Amino acid sequence: MNPKQFLLIGGIVLLALGLVGFAGLFSQMNSFFYLDNAENVAHTVLGIVAIAAAYVLKDANLQRWLVIAVGVLALFFTVYGFVVGGNASPNTFGIANLESPADDILHLVVGVWALAAAFMGGRMSMPAKAM
Repeated sequence: MNPKQFLLIGGIVLLALGLVGFAGLFSQMNSFFYLDNAENVAHTVLGIVAIAAAYVLKDANLQRWLVIAVGVLALFFTVYGFVVGGNASPNTFGIANLESPADDILHLVVGVWALAAAFMGGRMSMPAKAM
């Protein structure tokens, strides 16, 4: 997967996650996967920005740097979520609540996925067999 594909597919996933969150699917605070409204806003906005960047940013190098930034940011929130988990709400800069372990796992998956797309982009396919 290359950075443009990550921006498009990841953007769709984030947008869907934000919209589903607003619909109340992940609104039970004691559930394994809980998203508050601030997280829903962040996921929705980031999803829209990622989809737009997949089409608007024509420079592949700029797309790559944006995907690197997403990966680093997601890994930051992975670590931050594990550190502040269990603290009183809102535990993330006074805005959102990173409480559920599924949040941390999601951020970890997105971070690794983004960095793989940025640094391996397209090189992840199997080599062709020699005839």
